[in-house]
Amino acid sequence: MSHTFGIRQAQKQKTRQALMDAALLLLEEQSLSSLGLREVTRAVGVAPTAFYRHFRSTADLGVALVEEALGSLHPMIRTTVTTADTSEERIARAVELIAGHVTAYPAHVRFIARERHGGVQPVREAIRDQLARFAEEVRAELAKDADAEGWSGDDLLMLSHLYVDQMLITASLFLESLEASPDERERVGRLAARQLRLISIGRHHWLD
Repeated sequence: MSHTFGIRQAQKQKTRQALMDAALLLLEEQSLSSLGLREVTRAVGVAPTAFYRHFRSTADLGVALVEEALGSLHPMIRTTVTTADTSEERIARAVELIAGHVTAYPAHVRFIARERHGGVQPVREAIRDQLARFAEEVRAELAKDADAEGWSGDDLLMLSHLYVDQMLITASLFLESLEASPDERERVGRLAARQLRLISIGRHHWLD
């Protein structure tokens, strides 16, 4: 009995993932607000009613995509701001990690970039909540740095949001250059590093 239940659960999870993968592919060319569940189920080859065994609505599907796209990034975000290295090493590592993630998961990055200010409120809120978590995690890492002495919690959080926002901008820059020449991608990397460096310089003079 438990074996049969396990098979059913595995099949259910497989169908759920297939719906998410199909939606992500369809969202390459449109926004979530215009996506119909029949499009998604047609792409997977299941009846429209099967959709509701996994998601309450396309908005619910979108929230699941947000979790898939951003939920696994928390360790990477913390790694980019760890205080174990110099500022320049942290910046170089951040740019490298972001470029690698965009290359590996362009559809996820494009989805977040489009839906962050899109027309589906639960998805906007899910993205906002994930980014707020990133900022809190960055603040916790920055607080360990000797340079954080004298900083208020609010100012550290403001700085953390600057870093998180800049990481998103960097991801968008790399996304736009995916089909560009190696020289252009290198130029994007240098620009991203300079922008992060500017934040870092401002950080070191904030208490002046």
